[in-house]
Amino acid sequence: MAMSVGPSDDGEETPMSDINTTPLVDVMLVLLIIFLITVPVAIQVVVKELPQVQFEPTTTKPENVALSVRGDGAGGCEVYWNLTKVNSEDLLERAVKKLEDEIERQGGAENITDETMPEAHIRGEVGTPYKCIGGAVFTMQRAGFARVGFISEPPPRGGA
Repeated sequence: MAMSVGPSDDGEETPMSDINTTPLVDVMLVLLIIFLITVPVAIQVVVKELPQVQFEPTTTKPENVALSVRGDGAGGCEVYWNLTKVNSEDLLERAVKKLEDEIERQGGAENITDETMPEAHIRGEVGTPYKCIGGAVFTMQRAGFARVGFISEPPPRGGA
């Protein structure tokens, strides 16, 4: 086994303690080239057009329903119709009554168009479980609301 020794300050020969990094650099460069070649082959994507973020100001009409949904921390859900806390049955009853009243106000179902049909706007807290939001959407659709939308915070100014 060969060992490289070099002279020291006092004239005594001692083994060199410097690490030869050339083989390490060579191996790393080879690995880099291999990954640069194989990564585009390994990543396969389906060409698709993703939706762009759009901010449309909410037009508040008196016939629209505003719901707020959040989790109660114990696995349950809290749903508020305006500022009144409601359960699922009460939400369904209120929604059906709201639609019936709107149909009567407009003079019958034949007079209602997509533009005059009331909408349900749901505000969901960030940490709300999906079952809470989905339950509110399902209940409103079951009551007859064809348009259920979500109220979100607009993107920051200047960003998309």
